[in-house]
Amino acid sequence: MKKVFMLLMAMVMVVMMAGCGGGEKKAAQAPKVLKVGTEPTFAPFEFQKEGSKEFDGFDMDLIRAIGKQLNMKVEILNMGFDALIPAINAGNIDLAIAGMSITPDRQKAVDMSDPYYVSGLVVVVGKDNAAVKSVNDLGNKGIAVQIGTTGAERASKVPGAKVKNFNTNAEVFLELKNKGVDAVIIDKPVAEYFLATGGGKDFAKIVGDTMEAESYGISLKKNSPLTKEINKALLDLKKNGEYDKLYAKWFGAVKK
Repeated sequence: MKKVFMLLMAMVMVVMMAGCGGGEKKAAQAPKVLKVGTEPTFAPFEFQKEGSKEFDGFDMDLIRAIGKQLNMKVEILNMGFDALIPAINAGNIDLAIAGMSITPDRQKAVDMSDPYYVSGLVVVVGKDNAAVKSVNDLGNKGIAVQIGTTGAERASKVPGAKVKNFNTNAEVFLELKNKGVDAVIIDKPVAEYFLATGGGKDFAKIVGDTMEAESYGISLKKNSPLTKEINKALLDLKKNGEYDKLYAKWFGAVKK
């Protein structure tokens, strides 16, 4: 009887161990989580529709497509723009995608992916402003910018300019609307989207030429093994036509 009991117990243990092993196998097959930081007030690249917690925009669609290519579940975290690189280096997020220009200073701090979008800066002024026709007319005037951006960097080079830094571009445009500054320096597609969607058509306009063409990249921790994987996923999306579909969705035409 004792032998029978011991045999039954052994069989139970085998079944339990098999069950546990199956669970571990399932867990190993589950997609890894890709923690992505963004600053969602940069339409049409990243934003949240009013009353929604969902992240929308070109960058958001692109990183989800990249996650799919890598068989990874994408988790998007809302952060301040100037907090993104510190969060990467602290290991709180795996990468950041936020309309971030590839610059030498950023490349010293983090890895930057291959370019995925070519942009540039423009000057936005009040609709009734006839005095400012380009960046050359902004000397000694008030300029609103988003902190930590290339727009802020360009504004700092304007002689005598009184530069006001804000956390989001929504606050930047609000300052212009309230006539707290004479102009805004910001990325061209963001300005165009803001005006096209009615945000500033009654009070703002773009003046002058596009300045300083710049490429956007995804930022990752220095020497991250993910950098190579992200670049391959980007290349694959361009080859299979998915990138073109996303570009056409948000910008209306595909750049060749």
